[in-house]
Amino acid sequence: MGVYFFDSSALVKRYATEVGAKWVRSLTDPASGNEIYIARIAGAEIIAAISGKTRNKGLSASDATRAIGDFRYDFDRQYNLLEVTESVIDRAMDLAEQYPLRGYDAVQLASAIELNTQFVAVNLSFGATMLQASAIVLVSADKSLNSAASALKLVVEDPNTHP
Repeated sequence: MGVYFFDSSALVKRYATEVGAKWVRSLTDPASGNEIYIARIAGAEIIAAISGKTRNKGLSASDATRAIGDFRYDFDRQYNLLEVTESVIDRAMDLAEQYPLRGYDAVQLASAIELNTQFVAVNLSFGATMLQASAIVLVSADKSLNSAASALKLVVEDPNTHP
């Protein structure tokens, strides 16, 4: 059982067949016992990505309708949603200034950093003797986001490396 933060580029693979989809589905399967966290903004990003696949003829309308329905169900019931707070936005602005990130990618990374900080603090309060650089795994298929996250010492998994 692990703690995972999924950005939208990775989570969309659960709902649309792409490279890494099988691996993402195994991690997000409730039977895996993994805790899955996403930023609330992922809701809009996932729906936009699925809808875009339909407009670009990469996904049939019926498959898109099913995928969107499945995502909305999981969004309401399965994922731990992280709110986009003032501190997340402040951190995202700093990250966007420091790294070559798009706006929402900076917000995703800031959310993951905040989540990691919370888990590290909990581990320390339970008597952990060593501070881990990363208590969570960030799952993203975005190379720029992954590079920035790695530079910040987060553990990163790219679903594209799990065909």
